[in-house]
Amino acid sequence: MDNQESDLQTLRTLVRDLVARVERLERSAETRATAASDPSLDAEIQPSEVPLTPSRPALSQVPAAESPAMPPQANTLPAMPLAPPRFTPRDSGPQFNAAKPDIDLESRIGSHWLNRIGISAVLIGMSYFLKLAFDNNWIGPTGRVSIGLSAGIGAIVWSESFRKRGYNLFSYSLKAVGVGVLYLSLWAAFQVYALIPNPVAFLAMVIVTGSTALLAIKQDAEILAAIALAGGFTTPLLLSTGQNHEVELFSYVALLCAASVALVAVKPWRRLLILSYVGMVGLYVGWYSEFYRRPEFAITLVFATIFFAIFGVAPLVSRVPAGSSLLHLPAALTLINTGVYFLQAYAMVDEIDKLAMAWFALALAAVHIGLSRIIRRQEPADAETLRLLHLALAVSLITIAIPIRLDGHWITVGWLVEAGVLLWVADRIGARFLHYLAVVALGLGVVRLLLIDNFRVDTLLLNSRMATYILAMAVLALLAWFSPRRASDFDRQLAAVAVLAVSALALVGLSREIGDYYGRQTYAGWNGATPWTRAAEANRHSIAIAEDFTYSALWMGYGALLMVIGFWRKSAFFRWQALFLIAATIVKVFIYDVSQLDRGYRILSFMILGVLLLAVSFVYQKDWLKLSAAHHNDGGARS
Repeated sequence: MDNQESDLQTLRTLVRDLVARVERLERSAETRATAASDPSLDAEIQPSEVPLTPSRPALSQVPAAESPAMPPQANTLPAMPLAPPRFTPRDSGPQFNAAKPDIDLESRIGSHWLNRIGISAVLIGMSYFLKLAFDNNWIGPTGRVSIGLSAGIGAIVWSESFRKRGYNLFSYSLKAVGVGVLYLSLWAAFQVYALIPNPVAFLAMVIVTGSTALLAIKQDAEILAAIALAGGFTTPLLLSTGQNHEVELFSYVALLCAASVALVAVKPWRRLLILSYVGMVGLYVGWYSEFYRRPEFAITLVFATIFFAIFGVAPLVSRVPAGSSLLHLPAALTLINTGVYFLQAYAMVDEIDKLAMAWFALALAAVHIGLSRIIRRQEPADAETLRLLHLALAVSLITIAIPIRLDGHWITVGWLVEAGVLLWVADRIGARFLHYLAVVALGLGVVRLLLIDNFRVDTLLLNSRMATYILAMAVLALLAWFSPRRASDFDRQLAAVAVLAVSALALVGLSREIGDYYGRQTYAGWNGATPWTRAAEANRHSIAIAEDFTYSALWMGYGALLMVIGFWRKSAFFRWQALFLIAATIVKVFIYDVSQLDRGYRILSFMILGVLLLAVSFVYQKDWLKLSAAHHNDGGARS
């Protein structure tokens, strides 16, 4: 303690010395600057008056209460340490920072690989010796188990001597060997030699697992915690009797998983969650494939829910490690945990009641919405990622629940309604992520409407198909309305695509109405039972000609409507849509209608198209939108 106070007083004296010298240097610089401007002052300044690099006096000669006197001319600065001393609670003196050299290949081979190979060689040699002793019956069953337990405990105790000398890696390796020998010895005592009953073996293995976990916490060793977890999940396999003990097995696994979550809550060992989750899923799948039957449904679903809850809470309580390599682990665990749990429930519930499975998906979505609101109040590095992931999972579960519960075009209706609700909620709370999830749901609904849904309609326009098309166009219009409010290029492009999709859906829906209407006319004239006649064929041909003309009339009328909207709203976007549709109509009339339509329909097609084109041309020539003036203004500005 006296030495530390003396060193501290010395450092303070040196600092005062350095401050005094800096002040002298500043005064010297000012004096020389004045002399440069007035040569008469140059002769008054003597080099010996301002020492630039004084040497540091010996520590024994420095007074404790006042600054030392400046020595005469010197040529060296005091040798100050490059970095301040770093004190640690366990050290008696200061340590200075030093760059730690990288471990080269030779050191890695010598310290890591040879260590593992040496341990393996020793274990193999001992196993051959023990096998020889067992084969010749030199050692009885009790002696064999006793040797194993003694060797395991001895390896753990022996490893501590290496840890105290700083050989942590070697120490942990010996501990791993010792713990493994203990598990195998207890397994042999129960399964091979029947020396102890199952409860005693189980309790002994639990003690080994708990002791290893406590040792890991005490020594702050993540590898020991991983060994403890591995041994804990191996215990049911080592003590398996081939009988169904579901409650005992899953209760033990749940406690083990909860202990791992508690461990990562106090230690930044997020990798243990991976080991714990893999162990849980492995034991669950192994039991399910062999023992699950319908009578075990309730208990199995309860335990599956408990496992989901444990690992659903884990990302909320786990500590963030110092490095950034594991920041995305909670998000990955959340995604996998939800997917596995949903598949577990689906495998059990769907075959019993599809309606119950749909409600289960909705309830799980509500859970994720609640978790997202809880995470919203937290501030870890990955909180925002987790919050958005929970929202995405909630929307995905709602989207999945719709086809589980509904059938036919009602699935499309459900997705479209979901998209509309998400768009509205996203606009109210300003959540761009929900806005884009709504786009996904809307895309699913539109694709299903165009490619999958098969409507059976008997009336024109007033039917379920046209109602579904109108709903899809309304949601697309909402997307076009809300997207520009976000003031980004992508959202403006999204709004433009939505407007184009509205026009395309309207055209497709009306075209399908026309096709179905004339299809019903054709079926009414010939239903397959009436024999073919020339009159029936002529009637079918006239219906086909009327259908072709109606398509042309629809395209021309829709193009005219878009053009009117474009002129009314002064929107080039709508006018270009109209021009494109009118161009397609021109191609159809001049190429297809000329060869296929009767004279009357042909004349009518050309007349309607001609009047439409003349009207559009007249509007452009009148320049009601002042397009030419705008063009000249732009040209003048560019020139």
